[in-house]
Amino acid sequence: MTTTPLRSQVGVALIAATVLASMVGFLDANVVNVAVPAIGKDLGAGVAGLQWALTGYLLTVAALLLLSGALADHFGRRRILIIGLLAMLGSSVLCAVAPTIGVLIAARVLQGAGAAMVVPTSLALLNGTLRVGDRARGIGIWAGLATIGSTVGPYAGGWLVDHAGWRWIFLLNVPLILLALLALRWVPEATDEPRPLSLDLAGALLAILGIGGVIFALTRGAASGWADTAVLVAGIVGVAALIALTPVERRVKAPMVRLSLFKSRQFDAINVTTVLFYGALAAGGYLLVLQCQLVLGYTAAQAGAVAIPNSILFLVLSPVAGALVPRIGPRWLMVAGIVSVAAGFAWLSQAQAGDTYASAILPGVLLQGLGLGLAVTPLTSAVLAAVDDADLGEASAVNDAASRVGAVLAVAAVPLLIGAGGGDLGGALVDGFRPAMLVLAVFCVLSALVTGVFVSDRRAVAKAPRLAPPAACHACALPATS
Repeated sequence: MTTTPLRSQVGVALIAATVLASMVGFLDANVVNVAVPAIGKDLGAGVAGLQWALTGYLLTVAALLLLSGALADHFGRRRILIIGLLAMLGSSVLCAVAPTIGVLIAARVLQGAGAAMVVPTSLALLNGTLRVGDRARGIGIWAGLATIGSTVGPYAGGWLVDHAGWRWIFLLNVPLILLALLALRWVPEATDEPRPLSLDLAGALLAILGIGGVIFALTRGAASGWADTAVLVAGIVGVAALIALTPVERRVKAPMVRLSLFKSRQFDAINVTTVLFYGALAAGGYLLVLQCQLVLGYTAAQAGAVAIPNSILFLVLSPVAGALVPRIGPRWLMVAGIVSVAAGFAWLSQAQAGDTYASAILPGVLLQGLGLGLAVTPLTSAVLAAVDDADLGEASAVNDAASRVGAVLAVAAVPLLIGAGGGDLGGALVDGFRPAMLVLAVFCVLSALVTGVFVSDRRAVAKAPRLAPPAACHACALPATS
């Protein structure tokens, strides 16, 4: 395969396209958080409907990521990225004009299908197109710029909710998509031999049934009761489908994901860590925005801005962590960072009505920024170092799926964690916010334990000069990235 130097027209266009695509993925996954109260009021949606507006997107991304990774490795990463961006463009417009919560949920599901093609393909396209010596620097530029976009996105979305209405947040990504498609005109398709197509419909169906059943049970159970027939049936079907997934994949000639990837203890441990860690981050971010708006009295724009110091600290510390990985390995950097995020959750759990931002929010946000700055770069470098270059698309999809599965399960569990039931979110947060945030802190501690016990420094350090040299690698916290 012919690769491209970073300092070239193709290299610049590649960075631009992948950064913009990552920003689109972040916006669609997270900007809705600041609009939840406004959407509920305007469309008359209850807790369950609002949860599905969030989890419908996350569920579709998680269920289809692995299949999309296989499609990208066969048909070409550039081609699949373009199709995904076009799907997100159309579904975003549909979200903006949705007349009911049901239409909004359906549009979000379509949006998630597009994101499933965009999310794993962006980083794989970047790694597979740049020449080996430029990859780490390219990842650093990509992650740094994407982080800047993720810092501004929630605030911009909140401002639009306050001044123009919640529908406009779904159009924030339209110019980004158009610019990404324009930049991709200068990016060639990969010329390496395509991998045989793995259309594992049985595996994809089991993944959708499994994750979807569990999510439905969590979402409806909090409102209707855990003895509800639909809740029990969905939960049983979901768990059974997830249990059946591995043996079915072993019998398929061309599985959705090759199980041989999971023979690496490094790969397994990092993906378990990813499920726990990113699940806690997704639910914690959602809870914090709700607490700020519904309990502390913040506007949507103010709630979207509370985590800006987090992103700035992450951006500053990521190059430092990237420089340390080749010297000391990823394990203890990940442990220290994840524990710091847990401490941030513990601090934020104390935030109640009447507290100031400086005392109740800022210290916790800074602890989380410190933790992300230390943990995310080593995690991303280590998971990419655990596989060969030919497996980057599939491995990236697996790790993205792990982060998305963790996120969708944790976000779906938010009403359960705060005891919302069928009532309003604001009332439940008064007593439920603190215990919910402490539970998420425990998730982080468990994630740190898995890392400390099972992640090895040896392989990552051995491959670090190729993937994360001292030049600086800011990996991005947007699934592993977006």
